[in-house]
Amino acid sequence: MSKTLIIVESPAKAKTIARYLGDGYEVKASVGHVRDLPASTLGVDVERDFNPMYLIMPGKDKIIKELRKASEKADRVLLATDPDREGEAIAWHLAHILKLDPKSHCRIAFNEITAGAVRHAVENAHPINTDLVNAQQARRILDRLVGYELSPLLWQKIRKGLSAGRVQSVATRLIVMREREIESFIPEEYWKLQAFLKKAEKDSPFATLFHGTKKNGRVSRMTIGSKEELDTLLNNIKKNEFIVDEVKPGTRKSRPYAPFTTSTLQQNASRALGFTAKRTMNAAQRLYEGIPLGELGQISLVTYIRTDSVRVSTGAVNEARAWIETRFGTPYLPDKPPYYRNKNKSQDAHEAIRPSHLDMPPERVAFYLSGDLLKIYTLIWNRFIASQMTPAVYDKISCDILAGDYLFRARGEKMIFPGWLKLYGAQTDLEEKRDNNKKSNSSKDDDEPDIVELPELKKGDRLLCERLVPEQKFTQPPPRYTEASLIKAMEELGIGRPSTYAPTISTLFDRFYVEREERQIKPTELGKTVTEMLEEHFANIVDTDFTAEMENALDNVEDGSRNWVELLDSFYGPFHEDVIKAKETAEKVVIEDEPIDRKCPQCKEGDLVIRIGRYGKFIACNRYPECNYTEAISDPTSAHCPKCGSPVRVRKIRRGNRLYYCDKTNDENCDFTSFDLPIDGKKCETCGSYCVLRRFRGRTYEACSNKNCPTRKRSNVSKAGAKAKSSSKYKTKKASTASDVSTESELKKTSSTSKAGAESKSEQASPDQVKE
Repeated sequence: MSKTLIIVESPAKAKTIARYLGDGYEVKASVGHVRDLPASTLGVDVERDFNPMYLIMPGKDKIIKELRKASEKADRVLLATDPDREGEAIAWHLAHILKLDPKSHCRIAFNEITAGAVRHAVENAHPINTDLVNAQQARRILDRLVGYELSPLLWQKIRKGLSAGRVQSVATRLIVMREREIESFIPEEYWKLQAFLKKAEKDSPFATLFHGTKKNGRVSRMTIGSKEELDTLLNNIKKNEFIVDEVKPGTRKSRPYAPFTTSTLQQNASRALGFTAKRTMNAAQRLYEGIPLGELGQISLVTYIRTDSVRVSTGAVNEARAWIETRFGTPYLPDKPPYYRNKNKSQDAHEAIRPSHLDMPPERVAFYLSGDLLKIYTLIWNRFIASQMTPAVYDKISCDILAGDYLFRARGEKMIFPGWLKLYGAQTDLEEKRDNNKKSNSSKDDDEPDIVELPELKKGDRLLCERLVPEQKFTQPPPRYTEASLIKAMEELGIGRPSTYAPTISTLFDRFYVEREERQIKPTELGKTVTEMLEEHFANIVDTDFTAEMENALDNVEDGSRNWVELLDSFYGPFHEDVIKAKETAEKVVIEDEPIDRKCPQCKEGDLVIRIGRYGKFIACNRYPECNYTEAISDPTSAHCPKCGSPVRVRKIRRGNRLYYCDKTNDENCDFTSFDLPIDGKKCETCGSYCVLRRFRGRTYEACSNKNCPTRKRSNVSKAGAKAKSSSKYKTKKASTASDVSTESELKKTSSTSKAGAESKSEQASPDQVKE
């Protein structure tokens, strides 16, 4: 019997694919890249067409030995790495190591890990795409040239341990430029004026917003810029009656959003869940590679997660339409499937991110998914299904009201058909629109009146003015970037690609070029200093247009329209000259330590200052190395240690989390630390432990500090029980390794025995397994 070896990147993906193939197949994992440029040298011969020197990566010898042994026993070897540049490059390196001909039909690729997709790929093997490989090589060598020549310069001119990169340096500059805008912003005064009107004394008033003037049918917008202008306006308005001038009824349709791309998934997870891009991608990667679903085996729940396309296959659209009609009914199914247009810069190599199996809604698989996985899967599921539903429909009414020539406006709106919002949620949509439409100038936000409940109005109605309410306001600077808005800006400017957003942002934090304040990102002094040096000596490296052009050039290599060596040659010559010039002309920058007006408690002579070390900011004596005193940066709190009564302090640790700890005033050996702030004098009524303030998604609430307390267990067991209840609707039937799980008939209702087993399993769950 012939044997086929299939090689993928990850063990999880290997396990998922194996269940769809018969006995004649063996699936193994390379566990990511197997060859790369050397870590200790440049590894690129710039004099010989940028010839790269690839070496087996450290720690990969055992894996390669196993792959070689398996390939020697196989009659056929298929490389099933991810369907993108990186995946194609891994396949190319594996072909070299296993002595496979890249031009032979040794490569397979699929956008989703389902039985049909895997079998179709196996039956349609093709040669390795050398254009994709060359695009990846060009990208890798570009990054190596920039990093290897710029980083030592930064070490020499600023301090050791710094780095620069083709994408990271531009992203840092975006954050620095925004901070400059904020610092240079001069607020301007303006006033918002509302009139609360009603038809009769017994009626409730409704809010209207001053807009400007209306003379001879012509409307002119008027801004109230000072208290003097406001007083004059109020005096004039009070002399007039309020009369309805125009009433415009109508309808409005709210259309669903397109399915997720990598960028929009990261943005929505940041906005709705507070997830970092890295956290989102970690969860999405696991959902793509496969999750163990009990007796069903390991199943991939979503399609490939690195994409900039909103395109969806016809088969997936038809499945979604059938699901919508069954679940919600015909009124929620549009006559034709909605069409979503890709952005101009989209490569459209893959489908949008969507569920792989529409017979597995979130409630069905919730029992098997951890918190992050379930949240991300629910986001993807709701977004995709909603994208194929009918628009929501609103009755709307706008009303112009005149007080003499002064125009006030009011508007009302009422949903008459929920459409896609039946699944997605009107509040979720409102928050998303509000987040997407944030503007730098708050006066713009006040141009539209609030949506209120309006009485029946007609032209000529005279209204009573209950009160005029002025509000002084000031224009606001543009907001700092959040991870969501930074990713959106990078995508719009063409900086990086879907696979690079998360690692780029992580690098900025790792290098301490930026720091987080709540959800906002601000540059550190180090980030500003590095950016200023790069702006002065390497304008192209931090220029958004230049970086976007390089990305487009890499796309041209990928589609075969540009030679990758020529691309590298056109970049490296001018860049290398700039490096040589900067080494001679750039001045050494000294980042001054920040004093904190405290004497060193150890040597009694030095002053304490704030420095940046390998793990972030810390306090140290300025007499180092004569004095080696250090302490963590922390702030006082109003709480006291529940163990010894000493004051509790708080400091930020990695990833922006807060750590509360005892300052040991009363007991130098006290070891109290907590991620939650203890509440003075409050004990748990159930177990007697001290209580804490916990935070979750911006909400603060009181809880017992004891994880084993029944008050904590009840919350966790009820959630685990809810998962078990959703799971217990079905009895899992062991799937054949050669067939896909595609119909509801494969899962029957469970017997009371299996249901009891599921509930027992959930009751034994540790409180820490489910987040509160």
